[in-house]
Amino acid sequence: MEMREQLTDVRRCPHCSIASPFLYKVWSSKDAEGTPRTDNRERKAWAVYLCRTCGGAVSAEAYGRYLNHAASRIYPTEKQAHEDIPEIARTFLQQAYDTLHAPDAAAVMAGSAVDAMLKDKGYEKGSLYDRIDKALADNVLTHGMAEWAHSVRLGSNRPRHADAERPHVSHEEARQSVEFAEALGNFLFVLTARIERGIQAAKAAEG
Repeated sequence: MEMREQLTDVRRCPHCSIASPFLYKVWSSKDAEGTPRTDNRERKAWAVYLCRTCGGAVSAEAYGRYLNHAASRIYPTEKQAHEDIPEIARTFLQQAYDTLHAPDAAAVMAGSAVDAMLKDKGYEKGSLYDRIDKALADNVLTHGMAEWAHSVRLGSNRPRHADAERPHVSHEEARQSVEFAEALGNFLFVLTARIERGIQAAKAAEG
């Protein structure tokens, strides 16, 4: 990622998910050798870019061999579905991230991700929200997770009286739906896998 007047080679804007975003520089650190620091670690150069589509700010840093050449990383990073989430659900969740600029599509993909997560846990019958309630009854989900699920728009077929007058999902509704799908994946799979790896590492250390 070249830290020039435009930040290039960013696949998607981390804020609006538009593909190949136009990110233009609005500020950069002036010292060619990097910003001063007193901890004797490598200096870093910084720049701030704005997305022409959504106006979101992206910070880029460069250090070591990257200094004066290219960004080593950006903040926030592009959204990537966690590898501990089962493949089908992970694919849908990644598509939800990638379509946030198209709210209807993002909500549908978020609903599909949640659907796939529940199926992976054995909840296959009934509507999406019926299965969420069953998972709550089985203590697979917390009351807060179930309540959150019912407060967001997942997919395109949620029974809702206002749908005839307001059929489309807003950007904020889509964002909330995707955030729920991400949180559910972390709750059901990522945290569990992390705990299991931690237990295995502790046992290995004892042995």
